[in-house]
Amino acid sequence: MSEHQAFWIDHEYDREHAPDGTSRYDAHVRANIDEFAGAWGDIAPVAFACTAWRLATTPSLSPGFVRWHRRVLDAICVRNGWDGTLTVQAHLVSPRPAALTWSRDWWRDRGWQDWPEIFGQFVDPTDQDVAKVPYLRTTLRIDAPVPLDDLPAAPDGPDEDVEGTARRAVIVLVRELNDLISPIIRQLETFPGRS
Repeated sequence: MSEHQAFWIDHEYDREHAPDGTSRYDAHVRANIDEFAGAWGDIAPVAFACTAWRLATTPSLSPGFVRWHRRVLDAICVRNGWDGTLTVQAHLVSPRPAALTWSRDWWRDRGWQDWPEIFGQFVDPTDQDVAKVPYLRTTLRIDAPVPLDDLPAAPDGPDEDVEGTARRAVIVLVRELNDLISPIIRQLETFPGRS
């Protein structure tokens, strides 16, 4: 895993914590097989891939089969309502925009704080924190199309290799989302004066 990689699959944790000794994610897919009901035999792999991704990430599976960089707050895959393609919606922790960093006139001596960090992870401020000082937590919202070319076809039903197909879909999504989001994370992490 690269330092600025947005997403990765935690194969070791998946195997070590599997109820059957094989795959925790596969067991989770089997236990939630009904969630794929609308995707069986679909000519487009989108609905199946979106369900596979949801089952691979928190909060459905905690910790997730797919892990993400500390700047990624969430990442969901959805079917685009306009044309049925696959869209990722993600939120990333970001430094303040330049318009707010070149001058602190807007602060008005209020002591505005950025994202709190605990052990290198960005966290929400506690109620106690917010009772003392204001917080300005900047995020980036990403809405972007994801290529479908390498996604596996949706199985025709629950008797096919749903677990293996879901795993392959997640592997493709991790690769495509890394291609899309990792350069943004790299820029945020290496920009001088980052937070």
